[in-house]
Amino acid sequence: MTMEEGDGLRQRRPIRPQVITEDDTLVQETQSTSTYSGKIFRATFTCVLLSLFVPSLGVLCFLESPIEPQSLSFQTPPLMTGVLEPNLKLRKAERLFEGQLIGPESLANIGDVLFTGTSDGQILKIEDDNIHTIARLGRPPCGTRDNEPNCGRPLGLRVGPNGTLFVVDAYQGIFEVNPVTGAVKQLVSSKTPVQGKKMSFVNDLAVTSDGRKIYFTDSSSKWQRRDYPYLVMEGTDDGRLLEYDTLTKEVKVLMGGLRFPNGVQLSPAEDFVLVAETTMARVRRYYVSGLTKGGVDMFVDNLPGFPDNIRPSSSGGYWVAMSAVRLNPGFSMMDFLADKPWIKKIVFKIFSQDTVMKFVPRYSLVLELGEKGSYKRSFHDPNGEVATYISEAHEHDGYLYLGSFRSPFICKLNLKDV
Repeated sequence: MTMEEGDGLRQRRPIRPQVITEDDTLVQETQSTSTYSGKIFRATFTCVLLSLFVPSLGVLCFLESPIEPQSLSFQTPPLMTGVLEPNLKLRKAERLFEGQLIGPESLANIGDVLFTGTSDGQILKIEDDNIHTIARLGRPPCGTRDNEPNCGRPLGLRVGPNGTLFVVDAYQGIFEVNPVTGAVKQLVSSKTPVQGKKMSFVNDLAVTSDGRKIYFTDSSSKWQRRDYPYLVMEGTDDGRLLEYDTLTKEVKVLMGGLRFPNGVQLSPAEDFVLVAETTMARVRRYYVSGLTKGGVDMFVDNLPGFPDNIRPSSSGGYWVAMSAVRLNPGFSMMDFLADKPWIKKIVFKIFSQDTVMKFVPRYSLVLELGEKGSYKRSFHDPNGEVATYISEAHEHDGYLYLGSFRSPFICKLNLKDV
């Protein structure tokens, strides 16, 4: 016997029989049952998830999106530094007539009497802290999305040279309103196509000092005012700047291919018209007289927010109101989605317009531009705690009156305080 064989014999041990007790059997059965149950649960859970997800995905693919978004391109938003440094200056504003009116979109003064149009189709006169209805452009009932076209929705409002009011109704066109008698005269009907295209969303206007010309915007021939979130998200470029001649009664197109043209403002010399192009966060300029008549250029591009109405400032510049901003540093949902039309289509397949707009942070911003488009100063209300959903900044007698497209009040800011 060799050493290796001896080692092998020394390493052998008798095999002892394994005694399986009742407890051991129970443990093994429990472990086996637990493993089997776990596998069944995981398989069942996976099947349930797939049974829910796959059909939902299929349904989502076949659901029609209400919009056909275009891919847009934005520059990096300007840094919120210097003149644009966030502040709380708009929170110094005072709320007026809270709960007594809704959606005072645009404002105008005749002396110390303030006029505005509201979401229930009324033209209001505010005098000595009292509110009076002087005219109604539509007819009741009002208050819902479905009722809005018949109710009417006054937007841009101006005072003409003869002391009458010129008012845009989003659904009906342009009106002249006598502020004393309340008499209403329609000047332009939105039902009349202009160059073969209907006007679905008449928005703002500016009137020359002699009252001869009215420059106005039609934000879209496709979308109405009540569908403005679709217009913004789709990036539709069917908006126009138009001119109405009060003498010849003719309407002509000055600019086309605009993405949500909104506020309109004549220059002090009345040689050009500024147009806020909301979707693109910029202001375009159209020359209406002089050697450059008919020419178009960019007045200011890449704004820190999405501009609504433009109104003159006492310094010779312009006030631009914004209710949605492009924070930098920060996050802008509009910028993020701009070049992702497929995401926008899915979003509107799942959510309503109102739900989508709730994801847009409330941030009110009023920007004063110089006569050449430079930033002069800015007033902010992060989170819109006092001034909410602002649409216009109207300066009168040392105060800035803030209109809103949905808030139930007007804000009044003393410019000496800021």
